[in-house]
Amino acid sequence: METRNCIKERRSMRKFTEQPVSDEQLQELLEAIRWSPSWANTQCWEVVVIKDQARKEQLAGMLSEKNPAGKGVVQAPVVLVVCARLGVAGYEHGEGAEHVFATDKGDWFMFDTGIASQNICLAAYDMGLGTVHVGHINHHEIDQWLGLPEEVCSVEVIPVGYPAKEGKAPPRKPLGDFVHFEKYGQKQS
Repeated sequence: METRNCIKERRSMRKFTEQPVSDEQLQELLEAIRWSPSWANTQCWEVVVIKDQARKEQLAGMLSEKNPAGKGVVQAPVVLVVCARLGVAGYEHGEGAEHVFATDKGDWFMFDTGIASQNICLAAYDMGLGTVHVGHINHHEIDQWLGLPEEVCSVEVIPVGYPAKEGKAPPRKPLGDFVHFEKYGQKQS
């Protein structure tokens, strides 16, 4: 599949069939994370793979109330919880430099885990699988439930499975609404 087509055609899926995700497919998804770019190659991501039905049901209970992805977390054969090691991405490292921000944006973990998560979703789509980014979750509760150490936090939950239906593309803004040339507000004529 062409990368550009994958980007344009992938949709968020919240309903899945009972067809299992193979170990080989799961391995490919984990490789998609492994090869994600990251700030100074810090690779701050950690991933917890959940397949146990009872655990998926518990996890679904930790999504925000009325989150439409809750049923998908329960239905999906595999759920990935993308986590981040804090104080790694976006920091200067080396002698005397620990925990000094290298950018004015602070910890870069959201950027790096966002790229890794999108890699998962695009690779899944390429394999005929569906996914959805689920970030409206009770992070503190999930962190405790997973037994994450203090320096690691949950970022998002990604259910993975065969889609129960085909998704439709929501409308997109025209490029002219958000593209600026040379400086903000300057549009192409």
